[in-house]
This record gives sequence, C-alpha cells and structure tokens, in this order.
Amino acid sequence: MKSAPTPATRFRRTTVLYWTLLAYVVAALIWWFISLEKQNQQIAEKERNYLLEHKLELSQAAFDEQWNKIQRAEQKNFTKYLSEGITFLALIGLGASWVYRSVRRRFRLQKQQEEFIMAVTHELKTPIAVARLNLETIQRYPLDEEKRERLVKTTLDETARLNFLTNNILVASQLAGQSFRSERNELNLAGLLRDCIRDFQKRFPNRELISHMPEEVVLNGDPLLLQILVNNLLENAQKYSPKETPIQLNLSQEPTAIRLEVIDQGPGIPRSERKQIFERFYRIENETTRKTAGTGLGLYLCKKIAANHQATISVSDHLPKGSNFAVVFPA
Repeated sequence: MKSAPTPATRFRRTTVLYWTLLAYVVAALIWWFISLEKQNQQIAEKERNYLLEHKLELSQAAFDEQWNKIQRAEQKNFTKYLSEGITFLALIGLGASWVYRSVRRRFRLQKQQEEFIMAVTHELKTPIAVARLNLETIQRYPLDEEKRERLVKTTLDETARLNFLTNNILVASQLAGQSFRSERNELNLAGLLRDCIRDFQKRFPNRELISHMPEEVVLNGDPLLLQILVNNLLENAQKYSPKETPIQLNLSQEPTAIRLEVIDQGPGIPRSERKQIFERFYRIENETTRKTAGTGLGLYLCKKIAANHQATISVSDHLPKGSNFAVVFPA
C-alpha cells in the first residue's frame, strides 16, 4: 500500500505544475503579440502596395498623406498591442506572485500544523506514560518511603508539565479566536515573577536562575496570562540554552515603561527569523530545535499576551552569545 505523499512532495509537484502552466500562459501571450503584429504588418504592406499601384492617380501630396497615414496606423497598432501585452504580462505576474505566495504559505502552514500535531501527541503521551508507570509501580510493589516519595514527585512533575502544555494549547486557541475573557487587576508583577521562579526551580532544580527586580512593580494586568507569558519565556530559555549556563530574569521600572527581560546563553536567533519566531507553530529549522521537543506555541502566546496588555515583545542578541527577550509594558 502506497504511503501518502508528504507536504514537501506535494508542494514540489504543485510548484512544477504551477510554473509549467505559467510558462504556457506567458508563451501564449507572446505568441498572441507576435501574431497580431505580423497581421498588422501584412495589412500595412497590402495597403502600401495598393497605394503604389494607384500612385499615378494621386497627386504627390495626396500620395504622401496616404502613405504617412498607413505608417501611423501601423505604428499605432504596434504600440497598442505592445502596451496591452505589457499590461497583461504585469497583471499575470502580479496574480502569479500572489497565488504562489498564498499556496506556499498554505503548504508551510499545513506542514507546521502536522508537525504541531506530532509534537503535541509526543508531549502529551510522555507525561501520561510516565505518570501511569509510576502509579502502577506504587500500586503493585511494596516500596520504601524514599522510593515512593521519589516516584510521587516525578509523577507530580509530569502532571505539572502536562498542565503547562494543555494551558498553552487552550489559551492559544482562545486568544486566536478572540474568545478569551481577560480579567484585569492591579497586581505586583515582581511578586508574580517570584512565584514563577519558585515553580521553575521546582521543575528544574539543577538550572541556575539569576533574577534582578525591585520588591514591588505595580501593573494592571491578567495574572493568569502574565504567568503564562513568564513561564513560556523561561521554558524557552531552558530548552534552547546549555544546561550548565544560567538564565537571567530582569524586571525594571522605568519612567514611562515597565521592562521585563529573560536572557539565555543559547545559540541565539538569526536576524532573518526574529519576526517569524512569534508566528503560530513556527520553529527555527536548525539542529538545536530538531533535537528539542516543542509545539511552536510558546512565543506565539507571548506575543498575543503582550499585545493583550498593550505591550511589545522583541528579541535581540545577548553578548557574547545568547538571546535577550524583552517585554515592555506601558507604565
């Protein structure tokens, strides 16, 4: 039984068919121009021959006037055919470019969605399988207290990971469909960050996290969305930077803005892809992302949540290496 063609194969086939049809249309347009111009020349040539045959019947002035009239008509028709051809060619080019970009975008989105489904399936199955195995082990075998506690802790960590993933998927779906009801409250952003740091350090006790922030920074926002924003930035730094390097979290109160930064020492992000990484399902195609599990929703969520709070999010280089994700809220 033949397997279904991959999106890349379908895209290549569609591209070949598309360019073949486009080449045919352009060739037909060129042939149309050549045929009309050839017909134009033949008509002009016949009129000139007829005029030459009756030259003796006309005065020189009348002959010259008729001759020039034929020449002007021939040139006028040539200009008309050429301008129409160029106009049609320009319209075909614009339409072809738009169709090609649309089809390419569709195939790219389809590929990203398929990769997202595979990634989510893997991300969901892993914690469920681990939690089930741990609970079955506790149920079937008599264990000492230390082993039992370790299995319970692992199970709780996996369920927390599962909860993090499902929250991301649900909130991303609601924000994309503009059905999420944001609850704005005046809150201490520094306190919320400290809670996020404690949760992060419970999940990743071996990762060093350095934070710099004042005791209190007041912000009007949705605590759930802001928690998801911070957790995704920390999760992103955890995934894509070496385990032995620290992650830095900075919060500062400026005269006209509140600035939140999450800094890692990973491979960094190419300038050409710094806008695309905030698109839904998008993942950079390099060795680091291929080795790291992910759904392509984290940074998309960060952008949506930042926009929900009238904030901006951007990424820049952190020297000597790494990335600096900065969220700037209006004060």
